[in-house]
Amino acid sequence: MHTISANSTIRLIDGNRIPIVGLGLYEAEPSVRTVRLVRSAAIMGYRLFDTAEIYENELETGLGLKKSRIPREQLFVTSKVFTTDGGRRHILDSVRESLFRLKVEYIDLYLIHAPQGGNVLEAYDALHELRSLGRIRSVGVSNFSISHLEVIRRTGRPLPAVNQIELHPFNQQRAIVNYCRRYGIALMAYSPLARGAALDDPFVLQLAKKYRRTPAQILIRWSIQNGFISIPKTSHSSRLQENFRVFDFRLSKNDMRQLTDYGYQNQASSGWDPSNQSTLQFGAIY
Repeated sequence: MHTISANSTIRLIDGNRIPIVGLGLYEAEPSVRTVRLVRSAAIMGYRLFDTAEIYENELETGLGLKKSRIPREQLFVTSKVFTTDGGRRHILDSVRESLFRLKVEYIDLYLIHAPQGGNVLEAYDALHELRSLGRIRSVGVSNFSISHLEVIRRTGRPLPAVNQIELHPFNQQRAIVNYCRRYGIALMAYSPLARGAALDDPFVLQLAKKYRRTPAQILIRWSIQNGFISIPKTSHSSRLQENFRVFDFRLSKNDMRQLTDYGYQNQASSGWDPSNQSTLQFGAIY
């Protein structure tokens, strides 16, 4: 990969570009604190913001972005629908409500949060319908395994631009990563810090000392050097800057390899993983 900077983006298969580092807003409380956090992040240089209807902070995210006064076209906003059980009608309602809460005319990337609730293909088609109307710029998925992605591919539908999954040295999901790379689906890494569990790991601490960086910076750097879109979450403004200061150093090839091998030998999922659900939960395959 070429030199990575704060302005670096990844080109998606639909032609749109997404920033390589953003702010994850999972567990950010629906309060003025989150408004301030988002505003601070935007002013600091963050351009990608990842929220979801189930996070219940779309309103605060939108307010924070408005208060930052960063032009809308410079921002990349991601949101998600939690379940597809209501099919097309539910998708149309969810996106309309997300647009209203975020106070935007379009959402840059809208994801199906997980392959759950049935009617997934109907919901997926509805997202592409909204994309053709300009309400969504890119359509993606989250927590989809190979079997779920294969249903989309084999039915001849456009592939998702992004698959957002848990990704860090201790949960590498190599089979899904290889599949997505094969078909040009960008990978967005949630929980790149393993929900904080990896910050005390002895090998990560050793690398942090070597590079005179924090453990979080080492883990985010591992993510972006792998070509993943990294969305570390924090509710502390002091950590915003730390998580964004990852562009002025680089992990050596040897250290990347050692951290990858070490993490693979100590695999652990830190969060919710519905990617192992059978396609029965996915709904009708047609």
